[in-house]
Amino acid sequence: MRSLARALTSIFFVASITFCALSLPSAQTTASGETGRHWVCPPCGMPCDEKVFDHPGSCPLCGSQLVDKDAAEAAAKARKKVAILIFTGVQIIDYTGPYEIFQAAGFDVYTVAASKDPITTVAGMTVVPKYTFDDAPRPDILVVPGGGINGVHESAPTLKWIADATAKAEHTMSVCNGAFILAQAGLLDGLTATTTYRNVAKLRAGYPKVTVVDDQRFVDNGKIITTGGLSAGIDGALHVVELSRGKGYAQSVALSEEYDWNSGFVRGKMADRFLLPYIDEFADATGTWTIESTEGSADRWRIVASGTSDRSPAEIVDAVDRTFVSRANWMKAAAAAGGTARRDWKFSEPGGSPWRATVRVEPVAGKDRVYTLTLEIGKVS
Repeated sequence: MRSLARALTSIFFVASITFCALSLPSAQTTASGETGRHWVCPPCGMPCDEKVFDHPGSCPLCGSQLVDKDAAEAAAKARKKVAILIFTGVQIIDYTGPYEIFQAAGFDVYTVAASKDPITTVAGMTVVPKYTFDDAPRPDILVVPGGGINGVHESAPTLKWIADATAKAEHTMSVCNGAFILAQAGLLDGLTATTTYRNVAKLRAGYPKVTVVDDQRFVDNGKIITTGGLSAGIDGALHVVELSRGKGYAQSVALSEEYDWNSGFVRGKMADRFLLPYIDEFADATGTWTIESTEGSADRWRIVASGTSDRSPAEIVDAVDRTFVSRANWMKAAAAAGGTARRDWKFSEPGGSPWRATVRVEPVAGKDRVYTLTLEIGKVS
């Protein structure tokens, strides 16, 4: 058991390198042309990857245990190559989440863009691509992230490179609205796919040849895999690691990253999906509101907001009622009750399951025109 524990820890040593060069014994760089056995640093993406040493020990820069050079070169040839597309406006976690997982799994990960000019991510991070479409190694796995995709979504050279790389790759995986890029390239026609939950309806409407679902964190079609938004790309990457190296290996990667893999969370399944498309309509029309809490599960949701309004509680409830009755096709179940402005509705989700909903608006004691609005929905058991 002790040896197994050591193995599980050492599998992902590179992912948890401690930069403690000052406290580690140095190894000497081999002179040019020297023959015999040599040692190198395990790949960690730092300049020490290029150094060769004449005796075993620890790397003086990153602290990794040096390994036999010939064995390292043989292992490098066997590593899966993972190309990650990046572009101006790319979402940071969409590409860095999978990058982290694949490198922790020991894959050869690199970025690819239309040129080697620095690109700016959606949040302002500057990144220099490692390769271009012309000189990138052929990937075993291609990752297509999302973000601000308008330009890349219409780029013929980008779409061609994606299609060509996919034809030869084992897997192509999209993250978030990167699914739109795959769809634009024609790679999702006839397949089932998902995307970030706010874009599900848009993907469904824009690409009728694609069966779009909102109840899965990722969808595996074999070669093509699509994932939901943002952190869902981490789950998709772990799934690809599992396909390549086995379930136990992928589980160990997830543990090394302290990530709760297969938690069952699917954003598109959360019950607030019945509320989010319409909330802003009545909120903007009735006052200034601040969300105090929004929480729930796939079967229930509760939103509590505080705000100021020139309208009475009953008038605010009427505005909420008009929104959900006209836009979401809810049916009134009861009128205002007692001294609290309240409205109840009933509705059915696609597939027929019945739901109940309630809104309450209450004045905050001692404050003029300040209210608490509570909106609750739940599946009827």
